[in-house]
Amino acid sequence: MTAVLPNSLTDDPWDETARAAQAAADAEDAEAAVREFVHAALRITGDATAHEKPGALKPGERHFSVGGAFMVSPDDRSHFLIAEWGFPAKQHRLYYPLDTGHPGWVWKNEQALILENTDDHADFKQILKSARMGSAIYAPMIWQGRFIGHLITAAQARNTYSPPDLVRLQALAGMATAAYIAHGGPVFLAQIWDNLRA
Repeated sequence: MTAVLPNSLTDDPWDETARAAQAAADAEDAEAAVREFVHAALRITGDATAHEKPGALKPGERHFSVGGAFMVSPDDRSHFLIAEWGFPAKQHRLYYPLDTGHPGWVWKNEQALILENTDDHADFKQILKSARMGSAIYAPMIWQGRFIGHLITAAQARNTYSPPDLVRLQALAGMATAAYIAHGGPVFLAQIWDNLRA
C-alpha cells in the first residue's frame, strides 16, 4: 500500500481531518481523493490499546486494521472496493452482491452501523479473505439523496470501535462523498468497472 499508518490515534483528530480534506482536494483522481479519507479514518478511529485487553484477540490472531470504500457498482448490483488499505493484493477490485452481510444492511437502510464485537453477531460475514475482523464501523456515502457507497474500517481486536468512532467515520464519509463527486467519481468507477468486466 502507499501509506504507512501510525499504530495509535493522532493527537488531534481535527488536524488529521483538515489534512485529509486538503489532500483530497489536491488529489489526482476520485480514488486518490477517497483514499485520503480512508487513511484519516484509520488514524482517528478506534482504541489503539483494544488488542491488549483480555478476550480482544483469540489464539493465532494479531492486531491489525483495514479500511476502504465500498461503492455501488455502475450496474447497481454489487459493492465494489476502492481506495483500500490493509486488504490482500488479491482482493484489489473486490466486488460482491449489494445485499451481502452487514454492508448490505448499510446499503438497504442507508444508515451507519457499528459492530463493536462481531462475535455478538451470528450473521457476520467475513469479507476479508485473510482473517475475520472482530470490530467494524460502516458509514454511508450519500449524494443528493442517493446511496453511492460507504466507508468502512475494521480491526481484528474486538471492541476496537465505539460510538464516537462511528460519528467520526460519518463525518469523513460525507467529505469523501463530496471529494469523490468533485473528482468525477461516477465516470472513474464506470471506467474501471468496464475494464474489470471486459
